[in-house]
Amino acid sequence: MSDQVSPLAPESFPELPAIAGVRTAAVMAGIKYKNRPDVLVAELAEGTTVAGTLTRSTTPGAPVAWCREILPKGSGRALVVNSGNANVFTGEAGKAAVRETASAAAALLSCTPDEVFVASTGVIGELLAHDKIIAKLPEAKDALRDGAWDAAATAIRTTDTFAKGAGATTEIGGKAVKIAGIAKGSGMVQPNMATMLSFVFTDAAIPSDVLQAVLTPVVDRTFNSITVDSDTSTSDTLLLFATGKAGNAAPSSAEDPALDAFKAALEGVLKELALLVVRDGEGAQKLIEVRVTGAESDLSARKIALAIANSPLVKTAIAGEDANWGRVVMAVGKSEQPIDVSKIRIGFGGVDIAVGGMRDPNYDETPVAAHLKGREIGIDVDVGVGSGKSTVWTCDLTHGYISINADYRS
Repeated sequence: MSDQVSPLAPESFPELPAIAGVRTAAVMAGIKYKNRPDVLVAELAEGTTVAGTLTRSTTPGAPVAWCREILPKGSGRALVVNSGNANVFTGEAGKAAVRETASAAAALLSCTPDEVFVASTGVIGELLAHDKIIAKLPEAKDALRDGAWDAAATAIRTTDTFAKGAGATTEIGGKAVKIAGIAKGSGMVQPNMATMLSFVFTDAAIPSDVLQAVLTPVVDRTFNSITVDSDTSTSDTLLLFATGKAGNAAPSSAEDPALDAFKAALEGVLKELALLVVRDGEGAQKLIEVRVTGAESDLSARKIALAIANSPLVKTAIAGEDANWGRVVMAVGKSEQPIDVSKIRIGFGGVDIAVGGMRDPNYDETPVAAHLKGREIGIDVDVGVGSGKSTVWTCDLTHGYISINADYRS
């Protein structure tokens, strides 16, 4: 957790609605960080349903394996999260740490261990001192309260420079419904499912299978569309809990029109959280939106957009405020996706630089240079073969990224 806040950070943590059936507490266990909260505990009302997405990494942490095992049950009564240690590549000891933490939380909060979700973030390969977490659970129980989102978001931070939260109020079938979410993420971010850690809560009544069907495509358009450094974390976990306290009629299908407003609001919350992660990319000075159109398919457009967004040469050019559009041409080509070179169009900040597969003869770099001096940069590419499109968000690559990661274990 850095004392120097990203220049792309919002002015303050947002006002998020309290969610009926959710109480949270943040405590200091001293896992790695001193004199700051590093453990989040959430208590969830009986009957809470859960959906989630987890990292596709083939070297996942023990908490991810635990969540993957219990998620199909669709019931959540508690959440325990620690920062400072990822509990990854820790063998049987890591698995035992998760089981024992879940069992201790279950005994304290009167539920079963398979209703306790566990997540960890931090250094890989070091044994987690889970006894410190368990020792703090009674204190956390006594501190549980409604709407303490800022403290909750702070407790899950590692190299993040600010706490991340987003919320919304919507409706299902005429009943008011609230959503509140928190996230952490700064480096090791190309989610390939979600961000490093994100937890979203709603008072809506939605069965777990419907909740999952709603969540999956929304994640694809939000968290799966961001990248800081192309590195997929071993700990990526996104969980969505629905307490059912809003009193709406429970939908039987994700296609129920009564869910339309909820789906739009949920997507808004997840997109805001995802963009906050990019805005806090390690060493980031600029937010970059890459929009690809004219591709063979949406998937092809996604691959092209990610090739651009993950290119160190593109990212360093943006950091240097250099309108080096040749690097975008390179990135499009390395994606190995179908394109029509004679029809490619490239623009920065809404200004065409290349058209018809070559530099625009009317190109004036003056407005582009001015655009690149700003904090939010737009790159548009049309590859001229179809109707596929995709938008991906990333950040620039600066010396700060190297400094943060070179010193990460120090």
